[in-house]
Amino acid sequence: MDSTVAKIIAFILYFVVVLAIGIFFFFKSKGGNEKEYFLGGRHMGPFVTAMSAQASDMSGWLLMGFPGSLFAFGMGQVWIGVGLALGTAANWIFVATRLRRFSKASGDSITLPQYLTNRFASKSSVLKVVCAIIFLISFTVYVASAFVAGTTVFASVLPWFNDHQHIAMIIFAVLILIYTFLGGYKAVCWTDFFQGLMMLIALLAVPIVMNAVGHFDATYYSAFGEGAKAAAAFGTDPFAAPWQEIVTGLGWGLGYFGMPHILVRFMSIEKPSQIKKSATVAIIWVILTLGAAAVIAYLGRTYIMSNGQSLAALLLPGERKKIFIEIVCDIFPSFVAGILLSAIIAAAMSTADSQLLVASSAFTSDIYKPLIRKDKASDKEMLWLGRIVVLIVAVVAFFIARIGLDNENSWAADIMNMVENAWGLFGASFGPVVILSLFWKRFNYKSAVAGIIAGAVADIAWLLCFTDTIMPAIKFDTGVYEIVPGFICGLLVAVVVTIITKAPGEEVEAIYARATDKTIDD
Repeated sequence: MDSTVAKIIAFILYFVVVLAIGIFFFFKSKGGNEKEYFLGGRHMGPFVTAMSAQASDMSGWLLMGFPGSLFAFGMGQVWIGVGLALGTAANWIFVATRLRRFSKASGDSITLPQYLTNRFASKSSVLKVVCAIIFLISFTVYVASAFVAGTTVFASVLPWFNDHQHIAMIIFAVLILIYTFLGGYKAVCWTDFFQGLMMLIALLAVPIVMNAVGHFDATYYSAFGEGAKAAAAFGTDPFAAPWQEIVTGLGWGLGYFGMPHILVRFMSIEKPSQIKKSATVAIIWVILTLGAAAVIAYLGRTYIMSNGQSLAALLLPGERKKIFIEIVCDIFPSFVAGILLSAIIAAAMSTADSQLLVASSAFTSDIYKPLIRKDKASDKEMLWLGRIVVLIVAVVAFFIARIGLDNENSWAADIMNMVENAWGLFGASFGPVVILSLFWKRFNYKSAVAGIIAGAVADIAWLLCFTDTIMPAIKFDTGVYEIVPGFICGLLVAVVVTIITKAPGEEVEAIYARATDKTIDD
């Protein structure tokens, strides 16, 4: 069988399963309501919740952006993995259970903006509008990164797509839209569950087989000793190491506390008591996958393919994202390679679907229903509007991703850059506020609004003024990830405003008391 045909067959089998899940939940949820579509009716089990949360978290970045960054710039980038592992563990251990309790006690909230508003028994719409704006900006960029990842894989499986990448991107986008549009949250979670398993299998299998059958050049044992040379070759500031890399890498972990598409998983689990099982599964999954991705980059640094070509040729910015693809195609039979490459599609889709759904819910539940329709919208109207918003966000993301296809040296062509910037804005905006809302009884609505705005403004200002990610830094490139100053600024502003403003009333205190009552497990 022709190798291309074998890969295509593997791809088709994968997509048939994914679409079948979406169609199944479409018919199963007919007649459902807004809560059913956006939160699965709060009936998600611990294992589905765990795998779905992690799969939607990592995206195509885990198999392309992260290994590519390690591969090109060396061992210093592994601090990103350390930060993500620590952030994942902290989020599940300290935030998950409390957020599930607080969201239920706060008017049975189904979105993050709704929770933050109900948590303080506020009738103001300011926070919801601010959140919706940040959601739409960040999620659109995030989805665009998934489109770039998916298109790259399509072009690798079927060479014809190399000259027709726009068509590949359209196909990828349509596939995501179909099962997100049809099945809602349950379809997203169950597809993410299977896609999380695929990602784990692929990441563990590749380094094991690669090390067993591969060929490596003489610098194998000092592969990352060349990381500094690679960084210098691509213009990275040599003075940005090592403490900036450590701070930046660990800073990635801060993003988890403000990531809506992950936090909504905590809100959807059936009972708070089930979260311990979910946490165990999620933490093990993230350690294994991040570790395997780092090993793939390490081995790839000196790997010689069967045709005699060194993977070092992929160090160029537009090429390094292909390291996982090139290795898989080199060491596995075509059909198996097709299955493993589907893991990248799985990763990209598992994030894009979740983000489309959360962006949609932010607009429909937090702006359209309470502000535009004044709570007069029917369940059917809300469901269809949610699907329309999903379509609009996907279309805008498509055009952003097209910029990357047309210019491989642009910001939109780099999966790592897009994910990094969207992740930073979410973490700086919402992270401090979510933590304070769960652990500080005196925290109030004005503080939440001020903290979100301050974190977002500081993050964006640092990105534009003190990094070279999108455009040359106004003064100098600090080498520090914008989420760090953004998070600190958001936290400080939220604390100060809390201290100088009036304490919340009895209704808010009652919500806090109910949420912290451990005898309640609903």
